[in-house]
Amino acid sequence: MRYFLWFFLLIQYSLFAQERPQLFFREDFKETPAEIPVGQNHINNTDVVIKLYGEDSGQIKKSHHDTPKDDPHYVWSGLCRSTWVVTLKHRSKQVDLSEFGKIKWRSKQSGFRHLRIVLKLADGTWLVSDVSDGPSTDWRVREFNISDIKWKVLDMQLIAETKPIQNPDLTKVEAIGWTDLMIGGNSDACSRLDWIEVYGFAMDE
Repeated sequence: MRYFLWFFLLIQYSLFAQERPQLFFREDFKETPAEIPVGQNHINNTDVVIKLYGEDSGQIKKSHHDTPKDDPHYVWSGLCRSTWVVTLKHRSKQVDLSEFGKIKWRSKQSGFRHLRIVLKLADGTWLVSDVSDGPSTDWRVREFNISDIKWKVLDMQLIAETKPIQNPDLTKVEAIGWTDLMIGGNSDACSRLDWIEVYGFAMDE
């Protein structure tokens, strides 16, 4: 009887585990000298493509400092004099974030900057999250449950939020990104992203 119970629990755990999405991709930018703009040459994951949006997005920097010694290699918005978006896209897959999807990142914002999640759906719709990661005196890891997020449509011409959207179809997400919906104000008013992880079910395009 005890063996049967153990076997039953093992099967249930296995089925539950299969329902949880695995890591779709992680990007932790290359440990190379600081450079403007951040680009494909700074991407570690060969399956990932980076893209920048915004009138002055060419000023988004792949930054790093020699001190402190543990300073990461990160994406920095401080010199960008327009609103901006950075996205990452898998070269051959889309991702289903509708069931237990998660996004996790390490970031540090200054001033009034709040970093938000951006999604581009397969039908071309752009979304920006209501939840955000606000100012911090040190680097901080945040994890977001996608199912808990409320979304607004993102106008990519203005790079500004517009109307709320109810129950968007997150079964086929083409690209994942981030923005603070503000211009950069040097080190006192900026967003920084060290790395990002996306958890979801890989889908063929």
